[in-house]
Amino acid sequence: MTIDKNADTEMATPSDNSVVFQTLGTASGKQIGVVTLNVEKALNSLNLSMVDAMTQQLLKWQSDENIVMVMLDGAGEKAFCAGGDVRAIYHASVATPGEVTEQAETFFEREYRLDYLLHTLGKPVMVWGDGIVMGGGLGLMAGASHRVLTERSRIAMPEVTIGLYPDVGGSYFLNRMPGKTGLFLGLTAYNMNAGDAKYVGVGNHYLNSDSKEALLDHLATLGWSDEQELNNSLLTEQLNAMEQEVKVPLPQSLLEANQAQIDELVAGSLVEIIDRVSGFDSNGSWLERPIKALLSGSPLSWHLIYRQAQLGTSLTLAEVFKFELGCSVNCCAIGDFSEGVRALLIDKDRQPKWRYQTVSAVPQALIEALLSAPWSDSEHPLKSMG
Repeated sequence: MTIDKNADTEMATPSDNSVVFQTLGTASGKQIGVVTLNVEKALNSLNLSMVDAMTQQLLKWQSDENIVMVMLDGAGEKAFCAGGDVRAIYHASVATPGEVTEQAETFFEREYRLDYLLHTLGKPVMVWGDGIVMGGGLGLMAGASHRVLTERSRIAMPEVTIGLYPDVGGSYFLNRMPGKTGLFLGLTAYNMNAGDAKYVGVGNHYLNSDSKEALLDHLATLGWSDEQELNNSLLTEQLNAMEQEVKVPLPQSLLEANQAQIDELVAGSLVEIIDRVSGFDSNGSWLERPIKALLSGSPLSWHLIYRQAQLGTSLTLAEVFKFELGCSVNCCAIGDFSEGVRALLIDKDRQPKWRYQTVSAVPQALIEALLSAPWSDSEHPLKSMG
């Protein structure tokens, strides 16, 4: 495995090194682009400068015939990416309540453009999903063609706890999971292990956490070419071969083992679901923590997540991101987002005072307002997507 130092000067690495870009040389003469999220103390959470730098570099690599695949990784051993750094959005939203802020629109627009770029890059993209992968980190992972899990993977969409909903393409990939698992994950912020994540399709390969260097060494020896389908197959075959040699086996999936119970728990209307969950005796069961997270979450978020699940699979990926951009900026302007972020990240008292305390108290007109884009189609920031 060799690193091409000559390419470093052309790369869009931020001045604070919050993202590091490298190219790995291979025996074929082709190169592998490597993106490392490098904010270990913040669990590699994404800020706007990181999003912009990644987009700029990925666009360069997309048009570079010498780059045959891209790998995304996170610094340290705790996390690939724990989500987005939303403090700037919070402060702007608090300063101008009821208004869609430039900070919210800019961050979510550029984050979704990055996610969409990963989905449509046209070259193999591999995410090393070791450790924590949450929120915006899952948006990056979902865009990859090869999503590698390890025995340390802990994956969740915990937006219900901050007055948001599973965005970054969640309206696309959650609705393609088995049964009602997507709705369950959105409502409960359930923490998936690698077995769970592979079962629902979030990951499609499993290796042990100590296999990364060996994997890179193997990738450097492959016969990469200009044919992207062949390159995709080469990467798949290498991962499959190494997967047969793992020492720590894939953890059991509680989601798979309890699929029938999940489908029963979140069946029916939202009022029925909340009533059922509220009366469910989960003490000592695998559902204890997920149900606690659900019931402490935002009732506004419950409604958004439930409506999100009703979208089904009819929307294209581009249509999903357009829908989510409107919904996300509305959550910051007129939803529970600011209070959720305050309680979890700013004051850290973990005692959010949601606007409404029960599912039935939420006005239907407010839900419709949250779901409606604040721009016309011709003025939508993502109108060119897709």
